[in-house]
Amino acid sequence: MGDMSGPYAIRGSVSLPEAELMWRFSRSSGPGGQHVNTSDSQVELRFDLAKTESLPEVWKARALERLASRLVDGVVTVRSSEHRSQWRNRETAAVRLAALLAEATAPPPKPRRATRIPRGINERRLREKKARSDTKRGRTGRDWG
Repeated sequence: MGDMSGPYAIRGSVSLPEAELMWRFSRSSGPGGQHVNTSDSQVELRFDLAKTESLPEVWKARALERLASRLVDGVVTVRSSEHRSQWRNRETAAVRLAALLAEATAPPPKPRRATRIPRGINERRLREKKARSDTKRGRTGRDWG
């Protein structure tokens, strides 16, 4: 099959360390006919987020907080079984884990600065509402016949 195309960059020069990735393989459901009954193509990738030394402390704390609902004893798990080939499922799982960590370690967005609506825009809106109201009021209450 060949080597995997790692290392998988999280952001900047930080990437997933191959030594800290724990792989588990099992039989997959889905397409493949008799092939699925004999090959371990489903991939489960585990990464110990709580004990890793490869992430900066700030990123690690941010990821632990944001991924708290997904963690089991500080370990994040990603599964992949959509491909028939174990190698492609390994690639998919590693890319998915890298994307998950990139999103979880991203800095928080800048707080929104409150701005005021310009007076001219507000006045124009109110003028248009009044004109529309007058138009509608002119349609009813008349005795046409």
